[in-house]
Amino acid sequence: MILFPAIDLKDGQCVRLRHGDMATATIYNDDPAAQAKAFEQQGFEWLHVVDLNGAFQGQSVNSAAVGAILKATKSPVQLGGGIRTLAQIEDWLDRGLARVILGTVAVRDPDLVKQACKAFPGKVAVGIDAKGGKVAVEGWAEASSLGVIELARKFEGAGVAAIIYTDIDRDGVLTGINWDATIDLADAVSIPVIASGGLASIADIVRMTMPDAQKLEGAISGRALYDGRIDPAEALAILQGRATAETRP
Repeated sequence: MILFPAIDLKDGQCVRLRHGDMATATIYNDDPAAQAKAFEQQGFEWLHVVDLNGAFQGQSVNSAAVGAILKATKSPVQLGGGIRTLAQIEDWLDRGLARVILGTVAVRDPDLVKQACKAFPGKVAVGIDAKGGKVAVEGWAEASSLGVIELARKFEGAGVAAIIYTDIDRDGVLTGINWDATIDLADAVSIPVIASGGLASIADIVRMTMPDAQKLEGAISGRALYDGRIDPAEALAILQGRATAETRP
């Protein structure tokens, strides 16, 4: 079970949004590479990076910041936001990404996702971001008519490394992950699912260790880590089974 710390990039800075609204950005670090290094030193296995400007503009915008992150850390990095073509996917993987996250293009052109999975085995994840149960695209600015499970099932057997499922209504507001919807998705497909949106406290970390959540690959944490609501050492100890029952909430 992996806890992915999030580095969301806006104008070259590490920020967090509320409900995906760019106007609500809180700047946490103006040096994303230093933030990546700090997460690595705290013991996190992976880094989850999103180019927020890229998600809205449909092309990579924070490339310099992502490049600096890749140079600063040996941790595997997954990146989403504005990656829409096979050439872009190949370029990012050549630059050292462990995997790319395809969101809007998964809705607009699912065949491209399948092609990418064949060309780059184990290197392609799909981001499914939903509001009211329907998939949103273009940096969450547009809603589609697709349901979450309907979209996910399009990629069964295609070789997708993981599905990152975000409940937009909970993202950045510390209300707890939508466990019911996340686990329903994980039950509906064989692709590993990563929970995202709303992780708020150690209680959510403990929830990740429950039997029905064991099928998940992990969860993403942003604001709760930056605000100090989750102690990295405690969270990682729980997920690795090193915390005793007496020390758990």
